[in-house]
Amino acid sequence: QVQLEESGGGLVQPGGSLRLSCATSRSMDSIYSMAWYRQVPGKQRELVAVIISGGSTSYADSVKGRFTISRDNAKNTMYLQMNSLKPEDTAVYYCNARIDLGPLYKDYWGQGTQVTVSS
Repeated sequence: QVQLEESGGGLVQPGGSLRLSCATSRSMDSIYSMAWYRQVPGKQRELVAVIISGGSTSYADSVKGRFTISRDNAKNTMYLQMNSLKPEDTAVYYCNARIDLGPLYKDYWGQGTQVTVSS
């Protein structure tokens, strides 16, 4: 079992920055990957960024060069630094943790945090 708690969302003007945090109840060493997803009403949840246990990262094309995913294993916390925010980044952002159970994976989700980019 993994509990995830997001924080750091809010209202920001276009061009501004926010940093999201996701605290986990489980050691990062036992988590295969962690990721940020986002969802707007009426649309599917989409992958924003992912960080694998070895440290490699991947980003959606729409956020490359603007967002940075990172983690602090000592604090069991993952971050998403969001710069140069655009109105189209407005969404509920969800933290995801994937546990490797051998042939299967199990996903855990946070409750979500709202990010609104508006002037």
